[in-house]
Amino acid sequence: MELASLKELEAAIAIARRGTFRAAAIDLGMSTTALSHTISRLEAGLGVRLFNRTTRSVSLTDAGRLFVQQVAPSLQELHAALDLVRSHRETPSGTIRINAAPFAARAIISPLVLEFLRRYPDMNVDIVTEGKMVDIVKDGFDLGVRVEGLVPTDMIAVSLGLPQRHAVVGSPEYFKKHGRPIVPPDLLNHRCIRVRLPDGSLFRWRFEKDGEPVQIDVRGPIALDEASLTRTAVLESAGVGYLFEQDILSEIEAGRGVRVLEDWTPPYPGLCLYYPGRRNLSAGVRAFLDLAREFSRKAA
Repeated sequence: MELASLKELEAAIAIARRGTFRAAAIDLGMSTTALSHTISRLEAGLGVRLFNRTTRSVSLTDAGRLFVQQVAPSLQELHAALDLVRSHRETPSGTIRINAAPFAARAIISPLVLEFLRRYPDMNVDIVTEGKMVDIVKDGFDLGVRVEGLVPTDMIAVSLGLPQRHAVVGSPEYFKKHGRPIVPPDLLNHRCIRVRLPDGSLFRWRFEKDGEPVQIDVRGPIALDEASLTRTAVLESAGVGYLFEQDILSEIEAGRGVRVLEDWTPPYPGLCLYYPGRRNLSAGVRAFLDLAREFSRKAA
């Protein structure tokens, strides 16, 4: 048997991590056909099939699960060693992989990520957005971005100084027809755009005033799991939406959206970058963290 190449090992781990050839191919920057050929070469060299493949799904075989369990940690150590060597370069280079909640990615893309790329043109940033929490070490990410209270306790957190806040918004036409809610229970008499969470459940809208929390299980004709879809539905007068402030603020300022219940949506702890403390940080990750701390001081 010929020794498997690093490219083949990375391909197998990417498919196991992402669950589909298409998603793994995007992560690796190659075509699905090229990825399939790469895995075929690896399986031929090993003499075993690693993946059960159908037109609809991909799953690990027993041999594949054993392969991933044994190879993934070693591959991470290899990349850590390469990053450690690269860290001695004066100019950071390479790729930083970041896992973030979708709204968190939107919050950092302009003030932080794009500024980082302007300062360090030899760097690349790969951002994967997911609603659910993931193990960033197991899934091969350098950094995570989440609300402060969701950062795992075994991670080192760097505050970004960005307090978060929700906004309850409808179009001027909608409120002209239906009136405005004055207190959160009034929403039960309105058509609300429901929020579906990553686990499939429907989100109960959360409010607070004078230290008293309130949750409302709103009703409405549509449930959505993406902020841009909710924003479109609000602006089309489909109902009242519950969004992160930064996702609808420009529409509010332009008069296309009308904010209500503002005194019931106080700010809460903001976003944090986080990373495993036991890992040697590459020059690129260190530079990104330094920029994040600089940004946090300015935002404070």
